[in-house]
Amino acid sequence: MPQNDHQAPRRRLKGDFSPNPRAPFVELGVTSAFSFLRGASDATELVQTAHGLGYDAIGIADLNSLAGVVRLHAEARRAALRPIIGARIVLTCGTGFLAYPRDRAAYGRLSTLISKGRMRDPEGRWQKKGVCDLTLDDLADHAEGLALIWLPGRDLSVLPGLAARLPGLGHVAAAYLYRGDDVARINRLDRAAKDCGLSILATNDVHYHAPDRRPLQDVMTCIRHGTTIDRAGFLLHANAERHLKSPAEMVRLFARWPHAIRAARDLADRLTFSLRELAYEYPRETAPAGRDPQDHLAELTWAGAAARYPDGVPDKVRAALRRELALIARKNIAPYFLTIHEVVDFARSQGILWQGRGSAANSAVCFVLGITPVDPVHFDLLFERFISEDREEPPDIDVDFEHERREEVIQHIYRKYGRDRAALCATVIHYRPRSAIREVGRAMGLSEDITGALARTVWGAWGTSMGEVEAGEAGVDLSDLRLRRTLKLAQQMIGMPRHLSQHVGGFILTEGKLTETVPIGNGAMPDRSFIEWDKDDIDELRILKMDVLALGMLTCIRKCFDLVAVHHGRRLTLADLNPDVPDAAPVFDMLCRGDSIGVFQVESRAQMNMLPRLKPRCFYDLVIEVAIVRPGPIQGDMVHPYLRRRNEEEPTEYPRPGPAHPQSELEEILGRTLGVPIFQEQAMKIAMVAAEFDSKKANELRKAMATFRSRGTIEALQSDMVEGMTRRGYDPDFARRCFDQIKGFGEYGFPESHAAAFAHLVYVSAWLKHYYPAAFAAALLNSQPMGFYAPAQIVRDAREHGVQVRGVDVNFSDWDNTLEPGDGGPALRLGLRQIEGMGQAMAGRLIAARDMPFSGLADLQDRARLDTGSIRRLAAADAFRSAGLDRRAALWDARALRDAPDLPLFAGHEDEGREAAVTLPAMPVCEQVVADYQTLRLSLKAHPMQFLRRSMAAQGYSPACDLPSIRQGGPVRLAGLVLIRQRPGSAKGGLLHHRGG
Repeated sequence: MPQNDHQAPRRRLKGDFSPNPRAPFVELGVTSAFSFLRGASDATELVQTAHGLGYDAIGIADLNSLAGVVRLHAEARRAALRPIIGARIVLTCGTGFLAYPRDRAAYGRLSTLISKGRMRDPEGRWQKKGVCDLTLDDLADHAEGLALIWLPGRDLSVLPGLAARLPGLGHVAAAYLYRGDDVARINRLDRAAKDCGLSILATNDVHYHAPDRRPLQDVMTCIRHGTTIDRAGFLLHANAERHLKSPAEMVRLFARWPHAIRAARDLADRLTFSLRELAYEYPRETAPAGRDPQDHLAELTWAGAAARYPDGVPDKVRAALRRELALIARKNIAPYFLTIHEVVDFARSQGILWQGRGSAANSAVCFVLGITPVDPVHFDLLFERFISEDREEPPDIDVDFEHERREEVIQHIYRKYGRDRAALCATVIHYRPRSAIREVGRAMGLSEDITGALARTVWGAWGTSMGEVEAGEAGVDLSDLRLRRTLKLAQQMIGMPRHLSQHVGGFILTEGKLTETVPIGNGAMPDRSFIEWDKDDIDELRILKMDVLALGMLTCIRKCFDLVAVHHGRRLTLADLNPDVPDAAPVFDMLCRGDSIGVFQVESRAQMNMLPRLKPRCFYDLVIEVAIVRPGPIQGDMVHPYLRRRNEEEPTEYPRPGPAHPQSELEEILGRTLGVPIFQEQAMKIAMVAAEFDSKKANELRKAMATFRSRGTIEALQSDMVEGMTRRGYDPDFARRCFDQIKGFGEYGFPESHAAAFAHLVYVSAWLKHYYPAAFAAALLNSQPMGFYAPAQIVRDAREHGVQVRGVDVNFSDWDNTLEPGDGGPALRLGLRQIEGMGQAMAGRLIAARDMPFSGLADLQDRARLDTGSIRRLAAADAFRSAGLDRRAALWDARALRDAPDLPLFAGHEDEGREAAVTLPAMPVCEQVVADYQTLRLSLKAHPMQFLRRSMAAQGYSPACDLPSIRQGGPVRLAGLVLIRQRPGSAKGGLLHHRGG
């Protein structure tokens, strides 16, 4: 399941590459796209071009960063090139170096150096995000083992001092850039280098892979400097020569200085460090001193199993636990499980709700340790989707915590392991079509109205193009050469890295210092730090990650549990609510009616439409309900066959292979879903059984399904699966439908284990809604923003379920929405948080001063010391009813208030005499409703449509209550309020609107 939508489709090399013979030259001065807005080519383009030009090795040196090294490492290995890992270190004084580590220890020092500049400024204060301040002293302290290449400026007199200060400085970079003075300039560099016992080293200072990428690099420069292409002047490179040139061309350019070519080749040969040397070790302190982590995990596992199964651990569960523990031991990942267990224990100790989900729910060990709520043995879930003997990728455990308290868990991890051993993953923010056209257009000098019109033509987060179709829709003139160039450059910009951001919750923890493996930088949020690599990078290097995620429904459930405990005297936990007991029947009846506003995962219009059709009567029905309204089953045409079979409108049949193969091989896989594949695990099992995928190919399929926007990867497996199933006698249409479903998973994957974990919260939230509607509505309102519906719909739904809702009042309301004694059950009192613009600090003053009722606005101002702005917001929200003032009277009185104190002369006296009492006309109900929505975003007085129905009826619109009496197939006109614009749209690309009234 995707964690964010910031990622572009990852470009990777395809095809087979043969190793090139040893070249006479190796380019070390390569800037990639991860020198943000400096390099105009990504790792794939650089490596593919380097291989085509005859290189056998290639370096990378991004600006004060190692963010792009994993991608170049991976692509270079695919192309049979040797990647040389380094960085371009530029100090605060402007002096720059290419820094290449000679061994693993030197790499650790380089990574630590960059971390220092990104985490602390030169004075030792918390560094701003994206800034890396390094001094010469910092570099000297971390320079051991680094091969340093000075990037010369105009002043060559500083070289002797640098050479004396930096023993690892062995070369001076020399580039032939066709500026007219190249020969004289390189000769000066050569003399200066020799005078210091150094050598010049040839480089082309590469910023892009091919000359035609130079215009994009110019635009990037303009964006970085906030200027336009017409005004950039000398900020731009003088020509298009900073591209990757062939070794032969570099030899020709440096024919006068062959030692510069030899220096690059010789240094490259001595730089033998590889990212493969980054041996990862998970923290071990989660096991008691002197205890083996595997033994400790086994002890916790069997203790957890005994607690989960007080009547005895079933044989099937015992066998699963033994098998999983054995595999965990062989993979040497027991500390990983222990760390997750420790984090969960911390949450338990603090009263924070949590729930594991994702592929970890396939693990019986995770279940008995209390990490996940799903018994994988009961559901026959595929453990190999979590950990497999045949693949080297690390497992991935996702744990959701209350979204308002997750920060406590994150800071606990930082405190326990230290900021040099723990950090969040990065997310690479790429240019999307809208941001690309806006920023490129601005740099090209286009007006905001033109770039805005073009940007508005892009549908969805990632368009596939930015060209003539979009320009035509925007109504711009394609004959304009500047506009055409802008569109071309915007197309090239799409998918380029824009900056690094922190992952939503993926933590990396290490036994040693994480700063010696990857640089750590500070986030924009206070007290957040994250590494420079994203999820794909750490997967490539087989580094373990744990996801500490946020889920709003857990916050809502915990707040609801608290209200139930206070007002009903019943203390509940997630484990207390069992869908197999008799009190579950009314809950399922409610869901069968589609009565699910506020219920986790099934409150969308699509889900509310599906509930009465699927008619869930047990927990597993909820698992299917959660998963079936997804792109995979819909695109695979699996929804309607399942519903027809469930409603006994067609017989349940299982696809069968040819007579030479076992006829029931799919019955075990598809039995619980009536012969229709719905889940990822089923798709994997079908591929392994029906198409005879081996473990390697099945793992490719798993990775493709698990990776958001991986359609290109999935489609590469299509012919293998369809042909394999057809060869064994399966119907070709069924084989194609299965694969269509898998392609849907590639767009938005949803495994059975994930659906089962979410289904648990579906039932808990539905149970609370049914049995404690007032507490559930209050908890929903107190957990906003979350879910599909605004406060107005939540309040309306609560009233329809018999909850008495009382308005905001200065004498009764707390900050949160609360419960009060009412007729026939608790009443819901709206809290001060519902008032638009009301600050919690001012609300706190009001509550603290409320030792007796407030008699009016002046009394409130005097006792609570509220500013007039807050008092006017309270008056506008009609919150003074208990003080005998309606909205209009309160607003009138609020006009007389002022923040400034009386002058001493008039203290205690009314300087203008007593104001005459004014009787104001009553505010009409329709105006009251408008004012309610302006201040509270809801109204308890009336529905807005109530005042328009007569007019709507006169115009031929039908109310919803008349729909059953309208002739089938007859015309109908409806009117309502747009509550939600749901994106993405329908299967045909339409925009979905949720209407009320």
